[in-house]
Amino acid sequence: MNTIDAHRAWPTLELVSADGARAEISAHGAQVVSWRPRRGGERLYLSGKAQAGPGQTIRGGVPVVFPQFAFEGELPKHGFVRNVPWSLLAHGDGHVRYGLHEDARTLALWPHAFAAELSVEVHGDTLRIGLKIRNTGDRAFRFTAALHSYLRVEDIGRARIAGLQGLRYRDKVRGDSDHVESRAELGIDGEVDRIYFDATSPLTMRDGMHGLDIRHEGFADTVVWNPGVDKAAELHDLDDGGWQRMLCIEAAAIGEPVELQPGQAWSGTQTLEAR
Repeated sequence: MNTIDAHRAWPTLELVSADGARAEISAHGAQVVSWRPRRGGERLYLSGKAQAGPGQTIRGGVPVVFPQFAFEGELPKHGFVRNVPWSLLAHGDGHVRYGLHEDARTLALWPHAFAAELSVEVHGDTLRIGLKIRNTGDRAFRFTAALHSYLRVEDIGRARIAGLQGLRYRDKVRGDSDHVESRAELGIDGEVDRIYFDATSPLTMRDGMHGLDIRHEGFADTVVWNPGVDKAAELHDLDDGGWQRMLCIEAAAIGEPVELQPGQAWSGTQTLEAR
């Protein structure tokens, strides 16, 4: 089913599970832009200023980052798959798959043949997003990747993340690395931009009366990001005050880039469960 929400001006495909859970996905970037679990209420943040089109990235939802995270290489920030259309491969009750492979544009940026698949499943209070990358060329390549999940919060000042204690992290705001998280619960106070390495245990995000359990497989790292008031003012496609209503907790593969030989494949998933 294709819908156009008043909140945005591009078409999305709507998933509806038998128990009433819903999600919406844009073919632009194969990006989940809405998730409403069975217990109700939108759980992803999407900016009212978000746009979709050639070369544009939708601000919010779950952008797909590949083959480079941020500026961790020579490619454009976060790679190139989040701002191009993907092809619909399969669609059924509560699930969908999109695909993308190299073309002249991607080869000009990154000279490798690949096949990417993005799967989305929604049921009950759970959203599961899977990313699979296959090397279809004749030489090895390395990449970093992430599912850049924008989670909706009522008030960023009340948000707390549990499960990071004891993990080593790089603090991009301070411009240094080799910190160890000492807090049992991480609160957000101003701009936060951290990569937590070897973050394989489940996380919990609480926001007042609401919460999420967050699990990932295949992705070794977790990114926590909120732009804070000053950096948010520089983002033209972020709602005024939007930084107070979103928190990115991203499944990522950054610390140890993935290397694929010809014919090999890698996959990673992120599962969100509403509480």
